[in-house]
Amino acid sequence: MTMADLKRRLVWHGVLLFFLALVEGMFVYSMRNPRMGLTTHVGAITTALFFLGIAAAWDQLRLSPRAATATWWLTVVGGWGSNAGLLLAALLGTSSATPIAGAGHSAPAWQETLVTLMLAGFGVPLFVACLLLLHGFRGRA
Repeated sequence: MTMADLKRRLVWHGVLLFFLALVEGMFVYSMRNPRMGLTTHVGAITTALFFLGIAAAWDQLRLSPRAATATWWLTVVGGWGSNAGLLLAALLGTSSATPIAGAGHSAPAWQETLVTLMLAGFGVPLFVACLLLLHGFRGRA
């Protein structure tokens, strides 16, 4: 896949995630933990804007095609996975991984573990993607 294809697909994911964040926002008060639902809504909007911001600057990224492709995948998988973890936390009412937004709520141990693993597991790819992006955007062109 070319750099232009990766850029265009990142824009698509950004717009789709932004749209779904708006839909999530309509159902915040239907979730088991509405405060976590609001966190999910805002987190999805932020992630969508992150996707779009990276896409806007994608042409300035100085990485090999292989590293750029890896960065793209880490960004997209990490972003979608993190949003899924937040949405699951709101729907299930978990609190161990999100003690502030989850205050006053609890769920069975397996649900708490699942959400914790999702948030931590998908946070790692985003962290690595950020390091690669910082490396690719460093210095002068």
